[in-house]
Amino acid sequence: MSLIDKSKASNSNKLSPSYHPKPDKRLTIDNGWLQKAEHQLSAFWSPREPQENISLLVVHNISLPAGSFGGNHITNLFLGQLTADDHPSFGDIAQIKVSAHCLIRRDGSIIQYVSFNNKAWHAGISCFNGRDKCNDYSIGIELEGTDDIPYEEVQYQQLSRLTASLQKHYPLITHENIVGHCDIAPIRKTDPGKIFNWPHYRQLLQQHNNIIITNE
Repeated sequence: MSLIDKSKASNSNKLSPSYHPKPDKRLTIDNGWLQKAEHQLSAFWSPREPQENISLLVVHNISLPAGSFGGNHITNLFLGQLTADDHPSFGDIAQIKVSAHCLIRRDGSIIQYVSFNNKAWHAGISCFNGRDKCNDYSIGIELEGTDDIPYEEVQYQQLSRLTASLQKHYPLITHENIVGHCDIAPIRKTDPGKIFNWPHYRQLLQQHNNIIITNE
């Protein structure tokens, strides 16, 4: 996620018990919420219309401050609690209303901010296969990282597990409908960057899809 150019909480965005997980083979989704994840309720979301079938997964990256990992700045941003006093570079982004459905941190822990059944404000001005407003029909996953620092193996593992579970619940998210932010907003965005290992991720995804099929 680039923090430039990004454009109601209700009962459908309820919190669930929160804790940090150890990576496991299956991630369970219940009523739009990922179990075995930390849940933080963002107000930056919109309800999906009945006809807006979830059919796209968008992979982003984010680090706050840029190139730094750890801390609570990303969560504070998504909760509207980031201030310009937190860091000199935050002056231009502190008031931005932005969110993602999930963040996968460097240690593999997952934080969910918005129910998958609702729209998170992650894509901004965007288009996929001729269809605008990707927030309407997509799920946005942030990786804690940058375009040029290798991602951690545990992040690939957790992203592939999460993706497999999302595909089970939202079958219109086909392999062809998994993209980077750079693919839906190529003029504005570069994430998850050339450093992101798409072949490795897709190989892991296939393995986790096979696990789900075997266990059904």
